[in-house]
Amino acid sequence: MDQTPAPLPNTEPAHSPVSSALEAVRAKTPARILVGRAGGSYKTETLLGLRRDHAAARDAVEAEFDLIRDLGAEFVERFGLFEVATQARSKAEYLVRPDLGRSLDADAKALIARECPRGVDLQVVIGDGLSAASVRAQVPGLLPLLEQEAERRGWRFGRPFFVRHCRVGVLNDIGELLDSAVVVLLIGERPGLATAESLSAYLAYRPRTGHDDSRRNLISNIHVRGVTPDRAAPRIADLVAQMIRLGISGVEVKEGAMGILE
Repeated sequence: MDQTPAPLPNTEPAHSPVSSALEAVRAKTPARILVGRAGGSYKTETLLGLRRDHAAARDAVEAEFDLIRDLGAEFVERFGLFEVATQARSKAEYLVRPDLGRSLDADAKALIARECPRGVDLQVVIGDGLSAASVRAQVPGLLPLLEQEAERRGWRFGRPFFVRHCRVGVLNDIGELLDSAVVVLLIGERPGLATAESLSAYLAYRPRTGHDDSRRNLISNIHVRGVTPDRAAPRIADLVAQMIRLGISGVEVKEGAMGILE
């Protein structure tokens, strides 16, 4: 006869200190922790949520961005946005050839040189990156705030544009073409299971051919549950100000009062 005792029922009151502590922990993170289990597996509700978020991440990577559809005609007209492309000719090629996404094609270089003023203080570029969803969700709130920061600080603000099939290294081509003091690239981050709408802002002081990530700064996780656009904009502007003052960007530049790594 099986003498294994039956498991004790969960008698923890719904509003006990332990229950309240678990709720407080879960409220601070979208990670699937302390959510219970059925045997060795997630509960059905948790598993369905996991599959939903995974599908959203895949969709964000595979989707193509459309300026008018995703940002709206009024927004595009207000900023004079136009589109250029890298040397990656398709999303499939872009995903397997990161190097092609780091370089503009010849038509893009010609159009940027014709449409954008050279030598501005702040040039903002929008790139689809690995999440079209993040660009659609965050750029409409963030770009106007960056323009306001530039106006408030007396900077010359360049004409923004969109780069399709974009990688971070495209900063170097843009710097060579426009000789802007600082280029800021707003680009979709690789989606995770917490959100598919997270944007990154990469900053570089006078980027040039051969510059790598050590010459760039980054503010990441720009989304509603991370760094919201209204918090991201002044942080980006403060970094831009430090770069202009110090004449450098990258590992030596830090957020905070000192402004440079001693």
